[in-house]
Order: sequence, then structure tokens, then C-alpha cells
Amino acid sequence: MSKFGSLTTKLATSLFIIFAMAVAASAQMTIFNIPSTDTLEKKGVYVEADFIAKPVSYNKGGFQTYGYRVVYGLGHKTEVGANFYYTRDGGDAVAELQVNAKQTLYENEKRGIAATAGLIASTPLRDTRGSKRYALLYSNVSKTIEKLKGLRVTGGVYTVVGGGRDFGTKTGAIVGVEQPITKRISLLADWFSGKNRFGYASGGLNFAVTKKQFILLGYNFGNSGAGNNSLAVFYGYTF
Repeated sequence: MSKFGSLTTKLATSLFIIFAMAVAASAQMTIFNIPSTDTLEKKGVYVEADFIAKPVSYNKGGFQTYGYRVVYGLGHKTEVGANFYYTRDGGDAVAELQVNAKQTLYENEKRGIAATAGLIASTPLRDTRGSKRYALLYSNVSKTIEKLKGLRVTGGVYTVVGGGRDFGTKTGAIVGVEQPITKRISLLADWFSGKNRFGYASGGLNFAVTKKQFILLGYNFGNSGAGNNSLAVFYGYTF
């Protein structure tokens, strides 16, 4: 069997396990970078535009990444979506397509507890740098504390299938915090453990422009050192 065939089999098996767990217990929006425990309502649509950059010259490691995200609610606490990213750093531009799914495994609004599981599968659209297909599988749990102005804490684990030997860490933890400050402003922070393309601690302010749209301004701190740090601006709208 080819490497791609083997990877496809692993992805299919992993996806089946995730949704089998979901059915036994009873899918892509994020906090900053890590998946949140939110899922869209049936027929809900969420769109997002991302801009991430290291504002220095290319010969000093500068880059710009433009991203677009679309998510659709299938119902039964399940959502699916697609992300597209395009990066320029002075060399050959890199383009990547991601498809994702997330489902709520458990939700108790009275106790402020929710749990989800999901999958993000990525494929390079331009493979000039030897990028490999991979899938990130994750599960997370959140707890909302109303006495602390609606503070929500999220924690979970992830594992990566595929990606090649140079991908880096393939299993780790995800942690996130969301703290409302005023009615329209919240402090967000999250962290992907490990040294890989996801390995960042991130923080910023979320501004709720209206009930349906927001602007998030923040900064990413690379686990591998300051050379991977970057500014981030996200704009999201829910229909």
C-alpha cells in the first residue's frame, strides 16, 4: 500500500472512532488558535478572514499569511468547514487547504460544562517545499464559571497522523482561557504544546462589534523561539 493510501486508511479509521464515541455519548471555530467547545446551530454559517504576519523584512524571517475560514452547522451539535491559507515569505508562496469537522460529545449548560471532539485534515496545494498531508485529531473539555464574569477554561489533547518525519511533536496538550472584561471586550489566550507548526502560546483582545461579528487582535509566541512570533488579526461573522 502507498504512503498516501496508508494515511487515508488511518484518517478514515480515526474519524470513525471519533464519531462512534460521539454517538455512544449522546464539528471549526476557535478560541485564538485552539478549537473551542462551541459548535454552530443547524444551518448556521460562520465566515472568518485571518491575517498573520511577522512585520520584518523577508531576509530576517518576515512573512504574511492570509487565511479564510467557512463553517456550516449540520445539526445534532455537529459542524463542518474548510480553511484556506496562503503564505508569502520572499520565496515560493505556500498554499494550503484544510477541511474540518467537530461534534459536541457532552453539554450541560447548568453546570457550564461542554466537551467536543474533532478532526482537521490538511493538504498542500503547492508542494514546492515538500509539505506533507496530515490530520490533527483532538478532544477538549470546557468549564464556564459565571461567578468570575463568565470565565471559560478549556483543556484537551491532540495527536497528528501523517505529516512526515520533519513535522515535529505529534501528540500534546491544548489549553485556553476566555475572560470577558466588558459586554463587548474579552481577553483570550491559548496554547498548543509541542514544537511543530501549531506550537504557539497566543493572546489578544476580542472586540464584539455586533452580536454577529467580531475583531480579534493578538500576538503569537512560538514555542520554538522568538523567530516564530507573529501578529494576528481575525475578523469573523456569523449568519
